[in-house]
Amino acid sequence: MTLVVQKFGGTSVGGTDRIDAVAERVVAARDAGREVVVVVSAMAGETDRLLGLARAISTHGRPNPRELDVLLATGEQVTIALLCMALEKRGITARSFTGRQAGIVTDSGHTRARILEIRGEALLEEIRHGRVPVVAGFQGVDAAGNITTLGRGGSDTTAVAIAAALRADECQIHTDVSGVYTTDPRIEPNARRLERISYEEMLELAGQGSKVLQVRSVEFASRYKVPVRVLSTFESGAGTLIAEGNGTVEAPEIVGIASSRDEAELRVSAPSAELLPGMIGALAGSRIEIDLIVQNLAVDGSANVTFTVSRQDYDQAREILAHFFRASDVRIEGDSRVAKVSVIGNGIRAQRADVAARMLGALAREGIVARQIATSQIRISVVVRETEMERAVRALHHEFGLQHAVTGREANA
Repeated sequence: MTLVVQKFGGTSVGGTDRIDAVAERVVAARDAGREVVVVVSAMAGETDRLLGLARAISTHGRPNPRELDVLLATGEQVTIALLCMALEKRGITARSFTGRQAGIVTDSGHTRARILEIRGEALLEEIRHGRVPVVAGFQGVDAAGNITTLGRGGSDTTAVAIAAALRADECQIHTDVSGVYTTDPRIEPNARRLERISYEEMLELAGQGSKVLQVRSVEFASRYKVPVRVLSTFESGAGTLIAEGNGTVEAPEIVGIASSRDEAELRVSAPSAELLPGMIGALAGSRIEIDLIVQNLAVDGSANVTFTVSRQDYDQAREILAHFFRASDVRIEGDSRVAKVSVIGNGIRAQRADVAARMLGALAREGIVARQIATSQIRISVVVRETEMERAVRALHHEFGLQHAVTGREANA
């Protein structure tokens, strides 16, 4: 029998009527002969509400990370219980599982924990007895028994990790969009849904700003070769399959344009480059992720380094840098209002110079200057002013012809 893990996000379980609709989808999968494990997020807005309470009552608005995890984990517990009740109303025996009960073991990085192991025996036992396990996403437990949470979008990671541990045939991510698009349809109305995308391309899209899937969930899927399908909770359709390969013999040059407003830029001018590795280590020790690093060395040995961090980490990053360089003649500057736009596709491997030239040319025609440029095997990213981001996305989407369907990769809408 086919085993699927179905994950439903916050908008999918935003009220009792929507939870009832989710229960109908689970029943339909069971009626089709599938065994099902369900992973759910907190109801839409609940995590933000709890976070607001924590900040309001804490010293300087910075709650203790351990206690914050205890608080935030309650959001998913509400949803798992309500969904089990909705399933039982339909004659399906279901049982709710917190992260601890589901055997999700993490490190001790509160609010940003990483999954170390899934002990899936309890879930498999439920499946063997014909019951539907309903698991709280976004949470786990560390070796000391402390509740941990996985960070924003962590329920995606929970679902894919469980699918890998249970060797599920497919992990289905049900959300408020009908699949993965060539870019954000709210910015570019001509964006098209992709029928299929490779793990590598999806990892770059997620890492560069696409909100459809969390980066770590795609990493799990790629590592353990879990087929992931992104579907709409509210509409029928095949969605987008994320799997190995390109899905077509002649893959298009560019598969999508990703964008992110959640960016901030930091610039450090130091008398010696020898100071910089320790700086990076200090930020990494606080789990602040760094992106798009550009370093310039002068003849006299001084160095300038510019890099981006998540906007939510900007203030903390500046504090860490100020403390690290407190005894040094170092200048720290920043801008918390920048955005990142990325062109992504396997075709970049062999045509990086041509793609970069077209990308910069299209931006220049819009009067947009790239403040930073970074590349990988299948990605070219630029940092621009936040106010220029949407124009940049539309210009690049048009430049690379992503409004036109490509057989095997884009949906025939």
